[in-house]
Amino acid sequence: MAHDGKMRLGLSMRYLGYHMAAWRHPEVPAAGAIDFKYFLDTARKAEAAKFDMIFFADGLGVRTADNPKGSASRDAKNAELEPLTLLAALGACTSNIGLVGTASTTYNEPFHIARKYASIDHISGGRAGWNVVTSWSQQEAWNFSRDEHLGYEERYERADEFVDVVKKLWDSWEDDAFLRDKASGIFYDEAKLHVPNHKGKHFSVRGPLNSARTPQGRPLIVQAGAAEAGREIAAKNADVVYSASFDIQSARKYYADLKGRLEKYGRTPDQLLIMPGLTPYVGRTRQEAQDKFDQLQELIDPLSGLSILYSTLGDLSAYDLDGPVPALSSGPVSSIGNGLIELAHRENLTIRQLYKMRAAGGRQLIGTAEDIVDDMEAWFREGAADGFNLCPATLPGGLDDFVALILPELRRRGLFREEYAASTLRGNLGLNPLRFGD
Repeated sequence: MAHDGKMRLGLSMRYLGYHMAAWRHPEVPAAGAIDFKYFLDTARKAEAAKFDMIFFADGLGVRTADNPKGSASRDAKNAELEPLTLLAALGACTSNIGLVGTASTTYNEPFHIARKYASIDHISGGRAGWNVVTSWSQQEAWNFSRDEHLGYEERYERADEFVDVVKKLWDSWEDDAFLRDKASGIFYDEAKLHVPNHKGKHFSVRGPLNSARTPQGRPLIVQAGAAEAGREIAAKNADVVYSASFDIQSARKYYADLKGRLEKYGRTPDQLLIMPGLTPYVGRTRQEAQDKFDQLQELIDPLSGLSILYSTLGDLSAYDLDGPVPALSSGPVSSIGNGLIELAHRENLTIRQLYKMRAAGGRQLIGTAEDIVDDMEAWFREGAADGFNLCPATLPGGLDDFVALILPELRRRGLFREEYAASTLRGNLGLNPLRFGD
């Protein structure tokens, strides 16, 4: 739990919302993902509500496979703005909210990443954060002159060294290195310049970074992986981790495991915030909340629904969607697929009902504000979360509902701030100031 007893809240602004049919919702602007004003309006709403940060997930290619044929053309995730460009623009048009974007360690170079995020931190007055990921998809590899993506071990080994280099570059200059003394003619103090001169297995980077030390000391480092190698990178470097636990027991286990790794890196548990993803469907009554969920489920295009099942059950497009899930015995059926077949037969599910169940995605809560805040508070107080990364089913509607219904209940219980406490993202998260050498 944060030292001030308050939850931290981030808003994930991926595409048009986290439900696969979000773009078809009558209140969602279908072209919003390439509309700066759409993102600016949403970011300003989150800032008015005093959210800690907005967050943009990203991939370096279209990840949708066209299976079954025609399903890819129904996917809204294929046209979007590049997140760092977008964050720089949002940084100039907002004042307090943190700005976190994803950049891959697989298809970038450390100097580029260090410089771009340092620039966003300067532009925004200390509100930038880098979400560290590795790239794993075939589609991304094809966009960077590769036939196959890098293997697991190489990806994470490269990522670990990549983050080390970026941190060294951000430490090129001490806090007060730039004198800018017109009388003496001395622009910077030579003794406070530190050239990284990094030479490692994957990178050889001399430096220094051609940017002054940033308002936060360095931009925030965020990490979202649950894999073993990712946990070590997070324990060593991250300020915030976005997790994806589905139940409080597994969330507490993950929380304890990750915080328990910090000591060997000379860190304390309060130096890392863990924020699980959460998709709430909230109504003034439980039925109203359920109706909001059901409305989106009905908007799932059948081919999109079948695409969810394709990797585990193969092509089911020849079968009656409202008939039983077939007892498949050959082809691409995996152990997961066999488990789905058993589930469908046990609960007498149709194909349509099964894909709707699978389409639900991450952890969802359906209910009144009191129902949802009861759950959030339990996770917060019982060592499962320091806050939450809100993943609305639709934008802006999911955020509007959260602000109108859930936020007042959080504040009534003293669980969320009334005003920003600081001018930087680090300060608002309650993380210690970062000086040179820390």
